Amino acid sequence: MKLDQLAFSKEVKEAKNRQAPIVALESTIISHGMPFPQNVETARAVEAMIRERGAVPATIAVLDGKIRVGLEEEELERLACADDVYKVSRRDLPYVVAEGRSGATTVAATMIVARWAGIDIFVTGGIGGVHREGQQTFDISADLTELARTNVAVVCAGAKSILDIGLTLEYLETQGVPVIGVGTDEFPSFFSRQSGFPVETQMDSPKRIARVIDTKWEMDLDGGVVIANPVPEEDAMDDEEIRKIIDEALQEANHRNITGKEVTPFLLDRVKSLTGGRSLQTNIALVKNNARVGADIAVALQAMR
Repeated sequence: MKLDQLAFSKEVKEAKNRQAPIVALESTIISHGMPFPQNVETARAVEAMIRERGAVPATIAVLDGKIRVGLEEEELERLACADDVYKVSRRDLPYVVAEGRSGATTVAATMIVARWAGIDIFVTGGIGGVHREGQQTFDISADLTELARTNVAVVCAGAKSILDIGLTLEYLETQGVPVIGVGTDEFPSFFSRQSGFPVETQMDSPKRIARVIDTKWEMDLDGGVVIANPVPEEDAMDDEEIRKIIDEALQEANHRNITGKEVTPFLLDRVKSLTGGRSLQTNIALVKNNARVGADIAVALQAMR
């Protein structure tokens, strides 16, 4: 991918010229992950938080066939309101670009573009993973295969508890993807700080985490790093409660034959309804918390280099 095929915002272009730390952000959370106006409000708040901590935000999307690295205010608003925005993963990028379409990038597609743009740190809400009964259906998120091959570190609140977290962690281990818990020895499950599954490595210092990331790639060990950062305790949902709600939402999805990439948006919407909107507030809180940690790691990594 040639850099001149990417459209950098003025802010991101200036940051690259002065070698400032940059943090990539996905856009699916804006178009498919949250309702309006919370989606655009959260996007703006996350970008502002990253700037406050000394880094530059680069929200990634495809607009009219052009891959954008960094979005202007009106472009964020467009993604938040439009109903014709594709959900773009690795397989969808060629079609959306070739046909001049607009799309919001998933974790996998954001990692790809971030790598093309030379951005090492990417902040999201939660990664995809192996879906329940994945050993029969082979329903495995492209996020996991991207983490196995693309050199971008992903700061997340773990994996959504709609997934099989045990199998997700087994897949990451098989693919040699390090998983670092931020202040926790248990892998978080998005809405909850608990999952029942341990992480092998726990670190609290952005400098230590940055050193692991840098060392991995210096050793020519390709692939990403998962930085598992649990939602703040005051914003977390009760693990048992959210599991019951997710089970109910999954049963409804199965009854309505909702499959593929439509499953996650449906489940998130149903969980929001079943929790009376509390899950949305948790979602917003964890994304902001990830932005704080991701910006600090990006600053530490850039200083190290």
